[in-house]
Formats: sequence, C-alpha cells, structure tokens
Amino acid sequence: MQEIRVELTKAPKAKPTDESKLGFGTIFTDHMFIMNYDEGQGWHDPRIVPFQDIPLSPAAMCLHYGQSVFEGMKAYRAVDGRVLLFRPDRNMARLNVSNDRLCIPAIDEEFCTEAIAKLVSVDKDWIPHSEGTSLYIRPFIIGVDPHVGVHPAKHLLFIVILSPVGAYYPEGLNPVKIYVEKNYVRAVRGGMGYTKTAGNYAASLKAQDEAEKQNYTQVLWLDGIERKYIEEVGTMNVFFKINGEIVTPALQGSILSGVTRMSCIDILRSWGMKVTERAISIDELAAELLSREKTQILVGDGAELCYNELTKRGLPVRLAPPHLRWQSAWGVARAAEELARTGGLVTAAELAPVYHRLSQAE
Repeated sequence: MQEIRVELTKAPKAKPTDESKLGFGTIFTDHMFIMNYDEGQGWHDPRIVPFQDIPLSPAAMCLHYGQSVFEGMKAYRAVDGRVLLFRPDRNMARLNVSNDRLCIPAIDEEFCTEAIAKLVSVDKDWIPHSEGTSLYIRPFIIGVDPHVGVHPAKHLLFIVILSPVGAYYPEGLNPVKIYVEKNYVRAVRGGMGYTKTAGNYAASLKAQDEAEKQNYTQVLWLDGIERKYIEEVGTMNVFFKINGEIVTPALQGSILSGVTRMSCIDILRSWGMKVTERAISIDELAAELLSREKTQILVGDGAELCYNELTKRGLPVRLAPPHLRWQSAWGVARAAEELARTGGLVTAAELAPVYHRLSQAE
C-alpha cells in the first residue's frame, strides 16, 4: 500500500462546546484526506492535510458535467472510549459501483478504508460525546480537468472531510411528515439511481422544496415509469411490515443499495423474520393499512424516525414511545427487540450501532 503523508495543522480550530447545537454538515474538523488521479499514473500522493479550500479552475469538468460521486458514513464514540466505524468497507465497495457508472477510475477499497480510519484517528478529538451525535465522514471524487467538453475526466481528486453532527432533521428523533410525490421523479432504471452521485440529489431538490412549503420534512419517491411503486423516502431506503412480513422495495437499478438496508435485512433474517424484496405500490400500502385494525409500521433507514404522511388519511401508523427512541446501545437493542416482537416503530439507522460488524478506527 502507498504511504499516507500527514501534515498536521498549525492553527487548530476551536471545537464545539455545546453538542446540542451541532446541526448537520456545517462544522468541519481540522484535517482532510486528499489523493490525486492522473491518467497514466493512477491514484497517487495520498495525504492528510489541514482542512482548506482547494484550487479549482472555472472550467473544471465536475462543475459543468457532474462527474462526481460521494459516500456518507459515521464514526461513533463507544461508551468505553473506542472509536468505531460502521462497515466502511461496504461504503468503499459502493463507491466503486458509482465510479464504474460515471467512468471514474476504481479506487483501492482496502487502502481507502484504511485512509479514512487514519484520518478519523487524527481528528478523533472532534468526535462528540453526547447521545445522538457522531462524526460524519464524507468521501467524494470529482473530475478536475480544466476543459469544457463532454468526456470522462483524466484528472480527478479523491477527498475525505469530517464533520461533527447531531440529528439530520431539525425534529431530531421526533416523527417527521412525509410527502408522497407524484409529479416529479428521482431516477429511472438505466439511469444513475443506484449510484451515489450529485445529479441524483439535484433532481430531488424541486420536490423537496415544494414539500417543505407544505410543511412536510421529506419526500416519498415513487417509480419513474408508472408513478405508483414506492422507491425511497428522501435519501433513505424504506421498510414496511405487512402481515408479519418485512417488505422493502427491490433493487432494480433506480434505488441506492443502502449499507444500513443490507445490514437490517441481515439482522432481521438472523432473527428468523421473513424479509421480502419486491415492488410495493402506494395503493397496496394504503389498502393494507385501511383493511387492518392492528398497527403497521414505516421504517426509514440512513436517517431519523419517519412518520408517513398517510396518517392524514386516518391510517393507523404508530409512533415509537419515548423509551424506544434512545440512541445508546442498550436503547437500540431494546428497540430492535421490540420491533421484532410487536412491530413497533424504530429506524434502521438506530440498529446500526449494534450490528456485529463494527470496525475499529484506531
């Protein structure tokens, strides 16, 4: 493996003193990781340097043609002081799936996982201590050729930045209102919906803006062809419990394969629960809920607690009681057990810290 050069900052920034006001993605740590790609040389010069702006030509191809990919993961501070990452190898594998679709040279997944762990170790003092907080890790790749012309970039940057964060939504762990979008689509099969690329998120902004104007927090996306099959909720995969069976939309080319999604399926099946990946129409969900007296659930992964907008139609979607909204390991375990036993509402993201494949970052 290549050696990672480390240049420590000579001007450390003040760390947040009130962890209840971290927000999401607005505060950044002292250092970042950078690695260059040049055609004929490959990926080279990996380094950890002080967090800084990067020089970029106004003609840089990423600014014009969207050749960029990224990932998102977190580092957690355990109760015994260890720093843990949740399956970072799977994020690097997914990054290469995105790279392939956008004609970006593949990265060495093992090396980049180690690079992220080293960066987190350098800035470990930035990892917050409070429940519900973590260190968000954002790896991304951009094409930087100073050329206005549509073709794959020959010069790219792989960068990783870190941010101490609280809840993604202002509501925190309280339920949020979800808007079922029927006019706009996020992705279609054959497109880039299964990748994590900037263009997918740009395509979601209009619907998100209109949902917020109607006091909704997130958008439930339907398929781009028939406009009736559930795909994602905002940036999350989604799970339903129907007649004792856990159902989640199948991955058919327009849905991002979530690492938490994969982990939840593994966990649920290990508990002996039936998990089915298939098409789920919004009409099927509404009819199922209306036909049953017992409470059903909606679980969104990768973010916070979700509360389906279908409650406006009088559908019986139960909210998790406060004692199941803990983010501590014991709280998560209790919530997971309750989910399996009664069909209570808990996020897949809350299952992440107790999944057995946690990797040490230091």
